[in-house]
Amino acid sequence: MKIVLDAMGGDFGAEPNVEAAIRAARDFGHEIVLVGKQELIRPLLNQHDTAGLMLPIVHASEVVEMDEHPSAAVRAKKDNSMSVGMRLVKEGQADAFVTMGNTGAGMAAALFTLGRIKGVLRPALSSALPTAKGWTFIIDIGANADCKPEYLVQFAIMASIYAERVMKVRNPRVGLLSNGEEESKGSELVQATHQLLKTAPVNFIGNVEGRDIPGGGADVIVTDGFTGNVSIKLMEGMKEFIEGMLKEAFYSSLPAKLGGALSRSAIRNTLKARTSYEEIGGAPLLGVDGVVIIGHGRSKAPAIYSAIRRAAESVEFGVVDAIERGLAALPPSA
Repeated sequence: MKIVLDAMGGDFGAEPNVEAAIRAARDFGHEIVLVGKQELIRPLLNQHDTAGLMLPIVHASEVVEMDEHPSAAVRAKKDNSMSVGMRLVKEGQADAFVTMGNTGAGMAAALFTLGRIKGVLRPALSSALPTAKGWTFIIDIGANADCKPEYLVQFAIMASIYAERVMKVRNPRVGLLSNGEEESKGSELVQATHQLLKTAPVNFIGNVEGRDIPGGGADVIVTDGFTGNVSIKLMEGMKEFIEGMLKEAFYSSLPAKLGGALSRSAIRNTLKARTSYEEIGGAPLLGVDGVVIIGHGRSKAPAIYSAIRRAAESVEFGVVDAIERGLAALPPSA
């Protein structure tokens, strides 16, 4: 298997990408193609023992920076590392693409280069979130701020396929994010989508509320990209808030300091194990005609390594072909 890694993506440049690529090539036995500025990548590779590992470099002279306008930068910089890497997938020279770079640019490059799977109305960005029962898969988290009911139905099908094949969730429960469990609750979009999902080829369990996300009330939660993005950023903020509250409590008094000294490590390790994005690695962009994983800009080597693993699993379990077959089963009006 050949996995393309955007070596220039992320806030920390090529170093963590190269480190992750070396580890992934060693552990998985796959060829990890590093795309980016060769004069930056080669010296980093030379610092490691890479004997026997397949780590070719494909030069790309340009980089889409994190603060650039996504689609404008992708169009203006034809030789950017994202577009060059995705062309390798498009041409059949590689099986998947991974980047920690500009999320919007990653989506734009995927649409411009790979196009959509046949039948897909809108690709969607998705992510796994920690819950009391493990993980829940939420879609869309930012690719489509404005949606139609038909889009959300397709999101549900694509996410169900990914959750079942990659996350190993049997017959995943699909919930529609709303402001109440009742069928009559929600915006016009939610109410119309609810009716379509009742007959869609997914395990639809009805509406779920915001509190059901951390509670693990559904395996897949479907929403529009605006609401999904607000939801995950709220959870990120709450995680930081809770960590700050715990730290404040640990230093509030001498007894608290003593208790904190005994429990701090266990609490920190538990929080990291259950909430760290390093284990998930990245968010699959579902609906484009190729495997694309987009990670957090703050990712370091462990998270990039996990993203490469997710990409390999998506290829191994045939996610793209399964999505095309799943959508083909929908009636033409859906």
